[in-house]
Amino acid sequence: MTKALVVCGSGASSGFMASAARKAAKKEGVGIEFKARSDSEIESYLSGMDLLLLAPHLKYMLSDVETEAQKQNVKIAIIPQKIYGTLDGAGLVKFAKEQLE
Repeated sequence: MTKALVVCGSGASSGFMASAARKAAKKEGVGIEFKARSDSEIESYLSGMDLLLLAPHLKYMLSDVETEAQKQNVKIAIIPQKIYGTLDGAGLVKFAKEQLE
């Protein structure tokens, strides 16, 4: 099972996004587990993840967390605004699959 961490500022919107993605992944039979956390919890939850997905408004954090993600062999990407803004779970599943290829 592939593990993806979805991160936003407080953890609320990423929680909705991860929930939508979990439903879509289950419906599509995709083996990706989506978890949500706030940006302050990244370092505590990064271990054991395969993919770190940052909310679009956290783009400024990319260079700060990229080094730690690379150390732990975790791929990192910014979720496209169109997917995040509409809580498009199927879109996030597709995006995550593309990042993991």
